[in-house]
Order: sequence, then C-alpha cells, then structure tokens
Amino acid sequence: MSKPFQFKQFTVHQDRCAMKIGTDGVLLGAWTWLGHHPSSILDIGAGTGVISLQLAQRSNAETIDAIELDENAYEQCVENFEASSWADRLFCYHAGLDEFVDEIEDQFDLIVSNPPFYSENVASGNTSRDNARQNGSLPFNELLSAAAKLLSKKGILSVIIPFKEESDFIFMAESFGLFPNRIMWVKGNPKAEVKRSLLEFSFSEVEPKIDELVIELERHQYSQEYIDLTKAFYLKM
Repeated sequence: MSKPFQFKQFTVHQDRCAMKIGTDGVLLGAWTWLGHHPSSILDIGAGTGVISLQLAQRSNAETIDAIELDENAYEQCVENFEASSWADRLFCYHAGLDEFVDEIEDQFDLIVSNPPFYSENVASGNTSRDNARQNGSLPFNELLSAAAKLLSKKGILSVIIPFKEESDFIFMAESFGLFPNRIMWVKGNPKAEVKRSLLEFSFSEVEPKIDELVIELERHQYSQEYIDLTKAFYLKM
C-alpha cells in the first residue's frame, strides 16, 4: 500500500493510481509559467491530480479541469481534489481525450500534461501501469491536436517528455501551429545526460528561452535551482 504523499499545502493519496507521484509531475507543476494569469486550466491525464493541485496553489484560476481515463485513478483524483483547500475550483472528468474534445466547447488559457511516454511497448503485466506509462493510450499527436483546438488564442501548453523525444515533439507541434517558447533540460546530476525536457508552447513563433536544471549536485544534495523551484511544495525543502 502506497502511503499518502504530504506536501506543504495539500495531501495526495496514491494507493489506487498506477503511476505514483514522481519528480516529473512535481517539476511540471512548479515550472509551468503563470505570468499570463490563466483563468481556466486543463490537466490532461491527471493521475493523482498532483499537477492540478500545485497549479491551484500557485494561481487564481477560477476553473481547473482535469481528465483521467483510468477509473481507479479518476476516483482517487476526485478524492484528492475534494480533500484540498481548492475543492471549489478543481473538477475531474472520467473521460478519454478524444471524447472530451468532442463534447467540450470551452477554451483554456493553460493546458498541462505529463503524458505517458514509453513509446516502446514494454509490458509489465500491470495493464493500468502500462497504460499510464506508454503513449499508446495518449499518442503525442493526439495530445497536440487537442491542445491546438482547446487552447485560447494566448493560451499556453506546458508538458514534460523524455529528452530523446523532444525534437520529434517540437516538429509535430509546429504542424499544429504550436511553437516552443521555453525549454528546460533536466539532468539528475551534473555528470548525467539530459533525461527530461520541460516544454512550453504557444501560437506565437519566438526564439525559445532554453535553460538547464540539475536536480542533485551529489546524492541527496539538491541544487539551489531545484530547491527554489520546488520549495513551495516539498516539506523538506
């Protein structure tokens, strides 16, 4: 049984979610830019709901909608939302992205997603976990197509993906009229290779701002940049 994850301003129960809380989701929730003061946010593939909860803590958005296909994860996400201080602003739909796009007429100022991203089909025997990890259940082109339809004119799409998928993802995004504005390359330690890409897209074609983030300088010694980014959430930061 997975213990609840205690953050500074909220608690996330995760025992019924295939994908537990990891650095990726928390990084995305902390890094995503809110300078355009979004009034509506959509979290695609919400899992435990941690990213939505972080954005509720960080923003004054009136509506934060989340969608989650897996039934157990959906139910847990709803419970996590209802137990938080921002229950009146958070709502989770039990739906696939395609049906959500077909049914919704709203547009969003911010869309976030920590999409499943093991494009190689590696079966662990746990179907829920495999679906949560593999982009067969949410292909990148489906995510980008939906974002292009659901984003408001000045809206932003913010995602975290494997670094090795970055150039393909950016190329695909441009075919939907979405361009990278900010990029952050994430490394576990100074000697490690870049493992993840945090990417921010909009409909404006600009020269992207590129940064690099090192998580640990050495084992259990976090970098100042990582501490600054996550200290609003982690208890021990």
